[in-house]
Amino acid sequence: MDQSPPDFRNDSRRNRNPSANGGNGAMTDAPSIGRQPPHSVEAEEYLLSCCLLDGSDSIAKCLEKKLPPAAFYVAANRIVYEKLIELYQKAPPVAIEVLAEELKTTGQLEEIGGVAYLMQVSGRIPTTAQTDYFLEKVRELYMLRELIKVGTSTVEQCFAYQGGLEEFVDKLEQDIFTVTQDRVSDGARSMKETAKEAWVVIDKMMHHKGEITGISSGFKELDAMTYGFQKAEMIILAARPSMGKTSLALNIAESAALPRRGEPAATLVFSLEMSAAQLGMRMLCSRGRVNMKKLREGFVRPGGDEYKDLVTAADELSKSPIFIDDSSQLTIMELRAKTRRLAARHPLGFIIVDYLQLLSATDPKTPREQQVAEISRGLKALAKELDVPVLVLSQLNRAAEKENRAPKLSDLRESGSIEQDADVVLMLARPRDADEKFQVAADSADLIVAKQRNGPVGELKLTFLRDITRFENHTP
Repeated sequence: MDQSPPDFRNDSRRNRNPSANGGNGAMTDAPSIGRQPPHSVEAEEYLLSCCLLDGSDSIAKCLEKKLPPAAFYVAANRIVYEKLIELYQKAPPVAIEVLAEELKTTGQLEEIGGVAYLMQVSGRIPTTAQTDYFLEKVRELYMLRELIKVGTSTVEQCFAYQGGLEEFVDKLEQDIFTVTQDRVSDGARSMKETAKEAWVVIDKMMHHKGEITGISSGFKELDAMTYGFQKAEMIILAARPSMGKTSLALNIAESAALPRRGEPAATLVFSLEMSAAQLGMRMLCSRGRVNMKKLREGFVRPGGDEYKDLVTAADELSKSPIFIDDSSQLTIMELRAKTRRLAARHPLGFIIVDYLQLLSATDPKTPREQQVAEISRGLKALAKELDVPVLVLSQLNRAAEKENRAPKLSDLRESGSIEQDADVVLMLARPRDADEKFQVAADSADLIVAKQRNGPVGELKLTFLRDITRFENHTP
């Protein structure tokens, strides 16, 4: 019969070392005086006991949770866990006899206390029923120790502060954010691991032909070219003013957060130009297919069909995982900090920034080209850090208008680094045969995929419904 797991809240006050434990090798890295970091000798031994009992499933759970060897406070337990993982990756399941022989070969068996210590650990519990509990407990205490390290380091760095507050704060927040994430990033990764992940994607492509693998834009032709916006990508959506950049971005945000198929992606929209209320109005009218001009002029009456459509749209959007930050004069450091804080509370799937040229750099005294380069690099780093696609709106210069041609990559305004950092560059342009009297969005638009690292480039058409500021798949 399963028993409820013991309470380990006070274990951090306990310490074992070889001399105090009859030389059984359960040594720790803790100092002999002062407060000890949070840890539980018992929880570590119980978890290792689970791993030794089944030799496979419990170890797989540890790998799935990305529990690192450093999570084990007791050095002997850390050595045993490292060897268990190493053997499991070669040929699961792992038998205690094989583990002992491998530790003997590497000269670590006596270091941990010999076969007696392995037998002692393996017999700590009779069943693996509480594996998840012990795994979470070891991980939790490890995270507390890491936070203590970061906190101590933060205090030291504050005393040694020598200027550059924005970069300094960003670095500290990044350190804390890294610790509090569920995943543990190793930095450099072996090709074996990378190839394995790539093969998962390849297998999915072969067995699910044409299936979207990223965040759907909601536009068939665009999704057919990109297979959706992929994790860690920075996507640039560029156009001249009043061409419909924001409208297209909001349509994509709606598709991500309220998809027709699949799971919704929590979407964060940074609007540096328009207020949250203005964006909300646009999204309501667009989704409810209500003419915004008629609404402003008072022709939409309570109880009417259009009113009911707005109520339905408001209900759907209010339940969607869309977050809007309309802070103005944001620096790239502030934007990244805000995103990290929200991501810690609500795991994000998609980020939109409207638009790049309105963001401020850390040092306003540097040349504008360097400022834009810093902002561009910061947004790309954010996409990689959070492992989500980031759609960044950007301005185009006037060259295409003056020369009466389609825009190209060199028309991206103020910095070539945008072109360099972006994984995908989309350019929204008026059709060549559109009326040139007013520089506004026409009834149809050309969307040019000018760059794509992992796919084709080309051009497609979208239909623009001006009355409801909505882009849709092109209908001739």
